[in-house]
Amino acid sequence: MPTDPILLEAGRWLGMASGLLFVVMLLGFRLGWGLRFRLVGVTSFTTLLAISCVAFAISYSPRVLVPGAVAVPVVFDNGGDLVIAAAPVDLSDEAVAPSLEQVARNLRGSGRATRDGLVTVRLRRIEPAADGTDRPRVLAEVRRNLQNGDLLPPL
Repeated sequence: MPTDPILLEAGRWLGMASGLLFVVMLLGFRLGWGLRFRLVGVTSFTTLLAISCVAFAISYSPRVLVPGAVAVPVVFDNGGDLVIAAAPVDLSDEAVAPSLEQVARNLRGSGRATRDGLVTVRLRRIEPAADGTDRPRVLAEVRRNLQNGDLLPPL
């Protein structure tokens, strides 16, 4: 789990600032300053910023970049076991597998409602049909196990 050192440093400085503000706030209450209640808000907000910076730095994970992949948008995600990405018309055959792998590896497992932890990822393209309508054509499909991160072939 990679951490962002800049956010950790910002969290440390904000934490020290909130500690100092807490002391000033206590002093303000002790001496009856008129801005003592504003100091409560400033101290609370600074503490919240410090906690947020540290939490985001710890939980951040960068996107996976696969060599040869093209960025394709996810057009359907049922929040469970199916994700569909749209391939551009000019996507080469060599870029299909890396693009599909990149979409699958960038899926996050938290909050997905799957029984077995497997998510099917499909890469599809819309192609014109003979009768003047458009039909989707699945170019490639892969399953990802969210528990261990393995990519599996489709069923």
